[in-house]
Amino acid sequence: MTVSTRPAPAFVPSPAPVAEAPRRRNALLFRRDPLLLDCGQPVNNVRVAYHTYGEAREEATLVLHALTGTSAVHEWWPDFLGEGRPLDPARDYVVCANVLGGCAGTSGPSELPQIAGQDAPLSLRDMARVGRALLEHLGVRRVRVVGASMGGMLAYAWLLECPDLVERAVIVGAPARHSPWAIGLNTAARSAIRAAPGGEGLKVARQIAMLSYRSPESLALTQAGQRRPGVPAVTSYLEYQGEKLQARFCERSYVALTGAMDAFSPSDAELRAVGVPVLVVGITSDVLYPAAEVRACADQLPRATYWELDSPHGHDAFLMDPQELPERVGAFLRG
Repeated sequence: MTVSTRPAPAFVPSPAPVAEAPRRRNALLFRRDPLLLDCGQPVNNVRVAYHTYGEAREEATLVLHALTGTSAVHEWWPDFLGEGRPLDPARDYVVCANVLGGCAGTSGPSELPQIAGQDAPLSLRDMARVGRALLEHLGVRRVRVVGASMGGMLAYAWLLECPDLVERAVIVGAPARHSPWAIGLNTAARSAIRAAPGGEGLKVARQIAMLSYRSPESLALTQAGQRRPGVPAVTSYLEYQGEKLQARFCERSYVALTGAMDAFSPSDAELRAVGVPVLVVGITSDVLYPAAEVRACADQLPRATYWELDSPHGHDAFLMDPQELPERVGAFLRG
């Protein structure tokens, strides 16, 4: 593994947004031959919702979204998508699909098999296989993969499951496998959902997650004081985040996706077999996936370059405080 010490190249993003917000599209895959899930269940007619940006080509940049994200990259990563940015539709064919088991258009738990009355467990490798089928549907033969948070863990699954397709990868704020700390946070979130089904538990799950997505310093900087009399600002913030997620997300998807992340555990030998260049980015104040943990996984990749984003804002810094991250990613993708 190498550690990048060179100064990043100059990066001047264009002030112009993406010209037109593309519409979400849908593909129906595995109509004849089923997708065989890692749990052993076959699935036909998997619907995949996705966005594309730029002119269709045989080579693409595949963006992998975070846990509660969607395929609409223009809505949640404007620092990265647009003219002059790392994901430039004038230069690149950019693809992002909603993951299997999610609730933003791709087949979710209510459409997938059950085992003994419970939703069948999904794996990150299942999601990668669905993504591969989508790329085949789109005529894509080679990809550069960019993923952050859950998307970064899913990028590891792509490196292991589809080594013939991936020519390089960017993994931001994600380890190759969950620590007991991360599994414990997800266990608490799922327990809240099961204890209060119907939405209230999902609100609490989101509040637990949001604390792990920020840092003590970040909350001190942004959520001190009160926004309404007698209520700490951080309380109002967490309540708002819970209500916002409950209005747009599915608790069964939350359980399925966090379970898939917790179960993903590639061996060091598998990581050492990855043969392509990988940029791995840690975040100095990340309490969910500490930078040392992210770097330790990068150390197992033979051709990894590791870099740290220095921000007080914790795990979510890749969204709210990216600083040099876009230019670093852009330079790496251009290789």
